[in-house]
Amino acid sequence: MTRTALSDTAFGVQSIARTAVDNEREFGDHDSVVGDGDFGFSLAREFEIVLSDWDGLDRSSPSAFLKRVALVISGRIGGTSGPLWGTAFLRAAAAVSGKEELTGADVVAILRASAEGIKSRGKSDLGDKTLLDALVPATDALESELATASGPAAALARMARVARASADATSLLQARRGRAIYTGERSIGSPDPGAVAVAVILERLSREWASRDDL
Repeated sequence: MTRTALSDTAFGVQSIARTAVDNEREFGDHDSVVGDGDFGFSLAREFEIVLSDWDGLDRSSPSAFLKRVALVISGRIGGTSGPLWGTAFLRAAAAVSGKEELTGADVVAILRASAEGIKSRGKSDLGDKTLLDALVPATDALESELATASGPAAALARMARVARASADATSLLQARRGRAIYTGERSIGSPDPGAVAVAVILERLSREWASRDDL
């Protein structure tokens, strides 16, 4: 993967934010199957704030930018979603502190740190039927793709494929975290909304990255 400048970091975050806002209803519908249905609403509100503050976000470095996104999310959104996503972005910022340019390995480090932050904050792990069940396999796929020296577009495409397959596979799991845990075995048979969101985010980012004019 080529080195990723601040503009690329911003591009990725903006794509995530727009995906969250544009898919509010879909994500909420997934959550309403066994949850309280507010996942899509909460995620959309978080990233609406990020987009509304977009021009004023700190762009002095990739780390500073990610940290500011984290603070915007965690500082204005209550419940469980804001702290989880805020922690993910804060850990991502710490993973690349002091760096002006990011390599593919740095992107892997960002995603690993984000996942660890979510694990810690949500007291969750792989197999608990959360977004981790798509995020971690997608990160593994990225790390594997980097070993083939393929470019960003190919790496993102593979991540998106793996995330989608992994999200679909959460239908076989019983929820062990979140409100869905109270449904017991009834949570089996439907995919985790957070994992679905990761897949949709990566699918859109993959399409948008491949069509960028400056690549």
